[in-house]
Amino acid sequence: MNREDEIMNKKKEAMKQLRGDRKEWITMASTMVKEQRKERKAIKKYLENQPATVPEIADATGIPSDKVLWYLATLKKYGDIVEGEKDGSFFRYVLTESAPE
Repeated sequence: MNREDEIMNKKKEAMKQLRGDRKEWITMASTMVKEQRKERKAIKKYLENQPATVPEIADATGIPSDKVLWYLATLKKYGDIVEGEKDGSFFRYVLTESAPE
């Protein structure tokens, strides 16, 4: 075995050890990402049919309103939704046509 192979094997072993040490954190992060994707999809699906306010989206999807507001801020930042007309104290959010699935 030459020097390069030894170095490569040490790097592989170090990565294997690191993955093992952080397995719990990696699993937790993966679960959180999956949940966020599912919640964003539920919000977008609801907005496909009609414009809605934060409380309406929260009631329809079962997602807490503070999280709905956070998702809407993110979706707005990336151009997936826009603020529509104001309904009392709340804006009605509208899904844009360019919003990816």
